[in-house]
Amino acid sequence: MLRFLDAGESHGKALIAVLEGFPSKLKIDTNFINKNLLLRQSGYGRGGRQKIEKDKVEFLSGVRFLETIGSPITMAIYNRDFENWKNIMAYDAEYSEEKRVTSPRPGHADLTGYIKYDRQDMRDVLERSSARETAIRVAVGSLCEYALLQLGVKLTAYAKSIGSVECSNIDYNDEYLESKIEKSHVFCPDEKASDLMIAQIEEAKKEKDSIGGSVEIYAKGVVCGLGSYSQWDRKLDAKLSYALMSIQAVKAVEIGDGFENSKRFGSNVHDEIVYNNKYKRKTNRAGGIEGGMSNGEPIIARAYMKPIPTLLKGLESVNIKTKEQTMSAFERSDVCAVPALGIVAKSVVAFELLNAYLEKFGADTMDELSQRVKHYKEYTLTK
Repeated sequence: MLRFLDAGESHGKALIAVLEGFPSKLKIDTNFINKNLLLRQSGYGRGGRQKIEKDKVEFLSGVRFLETIGSPITMAIYNRDFENWKNIMAYDAEYSEEKRVTSPRPGHADLTGYIKYDRQDMRDVLERSSARETAIRVAVGSLCEYALLQLGVKLTAYAKSIGSVECSNIDYNDEYLESKIEKSHVFCPDEKASDLMIAQIEEAKKEKDSIGGSVEIYAKGVVCGLGSYSQWDRKLDAKLSYALMSIQAVKAVEIGDGFENSKRFGSNVHDEIVYNNKYKRKTNRAGGIEGGMSNGEPIIARAYMKPIPTLLKGLESVNIKTKEQTMSAFERSDVCAVPALGIVAKSVVAFELLNAYLEKFGADTMDELSQRVKHYKEYTLTK
């Protein structure tokens, strides 16, 4: 089983993850990981923090000569901004009122975390609940994504919507799709929709507000039979939904055409089956998952992000010291983080898919895993 824990605060010294169960003999490419880290920091609507940090992964264990060795992998991303915060964020710093947060932001973890953990300063809450944590999750997920590439699985993610603007009719067979996504300031391959999305972000910025949206993740080349219908906690769509819902500010998840399917008759929902040397579906409204298992069609998932709760103009709140009405505190933040969400969402999906491969094929090395997947693909063609 693949699993990881991560730790670190937004303005602390570093973000750390320990990844256990990763197969040995994967020749890693740090440039692949660092490119995803750079993309996570990019996208129109990001805040000033992204100009400070230059995220790069460092491996502290589990890798020798750029190859995984089977032992737990420790990854680190060091926060450059820590130098400006160490007098209040270092573990041995003396207590200070500097940058103490006493006015919770509606929609954030501030107030509930302050009550739950009995803190005197809500900075103890926001430093860990911050979406800065997703940087290390992208590092972990990118390593998994790179392993999946060796198994013939290709993941793509893009901004599906921002505000009221939505792009549709994406051609996943377009050989220039990835290039179009990366060239777009909002990571949307539709140039017209990209321009309209930027206009929505500019409107939010003008109003000192924030804006949300959605991303779509597309996984091509996934074998059929990942996950299981036998127990509730082994269903692949449930695991993907759990992972996507764990991303900060994500409030809804959809597999395939889940939302639209709920409005249709069954005859216009279920993907009819044909056989032409192998089983295929005429359509893919199920998003590649039926009965909690991958069915061999591309897996399609969407994550929906609420507007970021840190608003420059603030929202009505209460001062926890005086109990008087006040405006919520402002922390350096983004106007829109939907483009970055696509990178994070792709990473958490990659982790879950690789975990599902390891659960099904039970390999300790990448060579074993590749061979078992190859034989399984050949076997399923005879069914």
